[in-house]
Amino acid sequence: MPTLADLLPLRPELAVLAGACLLLLIDMFASGRERLLLFWTALATLGIAAGLVVLNGGFAGAETTKAFNGMFVRDLAGDVLKFTILVVSAFACVYARTYLADRNLSRGAFHILLMFAVLGMMLLVSAGSLVTLYLGLELLALSSYALVALNRDSAIGSEAAMKYFVLGSLSSGMLLYGMSMVYGATGALDLAAIHAVAGNAQDHTMLMFGVAFLVVGIAFKFGAAPFHMWLPDVYQGAPTNVTVFIGSAPKLAAFGLAYRLLEAGAGPLAAHWQPMLAWLAVLSLAIGNLFALVQTSLKRMLAYSTISHVGFLFLGLSNATPTGYAAAMFYAISYALMATAAFASLIVLSSRGHDAEDIDDLRGLNARNPWLALLVLLVMASLAGVPPFLGFWAKLAVLRAALDANMLWLAIVGAVFAVIGAFYYLRVIKVMYFDAPAEKPAAQIHDDGDLRWMLSFNALLLLALGLAWNPIMAWCMQAFGA
Repeated sequence: MPTLADLLPLRPELAVLAGACLLLLIDMFASGRERLLLFWTALATLGIAAGLVVLNGGFAGAETTKAFNGMFVRDLAGDVLKFTILVVSAFACVYARTYLADRNLSRGAFHILLMFAVLGMMLLVSAGSLVTLYLGLELLALSSYALVALNRDSAIGSEAAMKYFVLGSLSSGMLLYGMSMVYGATGALDLAAIHAVAGNAQDHTMLMFGVAFLVVGIAFKFGAAPFHMWLPDVYQGAPTNVTVFIGSAPKLAAFGLAYRLLEAGAGPLAAHWQPMLAWLAVLSLAIGNLFALVQTSLKRMLAYSTISHVGFLFLGLSNATPTGYAAAMFYAISYALMATAAFASLIVLSSRGHDAEDIDDLRGLNARNPWLALLVLLVMASLAGVPPFLGFWAKLAVLRAALDANMLWLAIVGAVFAVIGAFYYLRVIKVMYFDAPAEKPAAQIHDDGDLRWMLSFNALLLLALGLAWNPIMAWCMQAFGA
């Protein structure tokens, strides 16, 4: 029977669950203009949950607490990830409001599924047991599959959702098989107990067999090469407002998944899984950047660039020390904010009759709207890692983590592909500023003022945080005691 002591650490999760249930009721009874209440309820729910995360000690670094016999862990690392997930999800809600109305897509379905996906991510990053971890992962996955298929009239969207479901189920199966091997080797589901057994066991053969499958499952969830085949098609096929969400917040949850499984669970075996992550980083950097170079679709270019960013994140994870985890978390937070702004710029360039997806849709944007062109420039410069933007400090942090782990070769590979990756981001800037605009551009700039204000805030935040990145890095370092 749960006690009050068990429920108190779960206040943010309970708030999100209550908000999701309230959204179900509103969606059932509201009609016409009343349906705008769905948006405000979702936004209020995310804001209240973020406030409860802070009350739980998210900024003060309160002591770690456990609930439900250790199945749920409230610690600063989880709080940092939850707070960022909630903020990024709120951005996604604002960006989606006009997009859903223009295309007559179900507002109720979007906001309800988003709430359940957020709840899954929050459970995932605070998991203290393999059971809780898998529960959060599947809640996120099932909600994401339905979000990708939100536009039922889109053939490409349905195809993307089906591909996402099949390959996502495969990755979940691999994770579950790895967990079963770990359970068979340790006799425990609790991550702390697995950590203790892994540190004392004499024969690690069966345990490492399970950990290898866990790494493959983590790579699938991140979209790391060579397990990336679902990511470009899903990002392109999903409605752009859904791509804003699934391209940002779940990367934070995937980092939480990797940290809980590899450090909290299999930490004593770091010497065995570090090389796996290092080579996954190399493959992701190579495949992501080289394929992004030849894309004409901006959506697919950003999708392949996501794979390369996952490679950079793995540079930090492969350090396998508190400093490395802090660098990887800092990168995950930075990338979530950058990806949100990048995909949102496509929404601003989309109208009721046309979805902006191609790089050519940005031709001569500076001549049509200098302010919007400047915002896109800020986002692309940050993704490319140009100083002093946030993306530069994120790349610098993970490259330093690779050097600290005595993997000079990996840091060199990362630096080389950072230079290669800058090319396709600079190509977007070149198209906006130096190419002549089309006589009748297919992409019309959206006239929604709230949408442009939010993109302005999001893009300028990348510059502001680039100039004042120390507090975020200090927060990440504190989360892991580095």
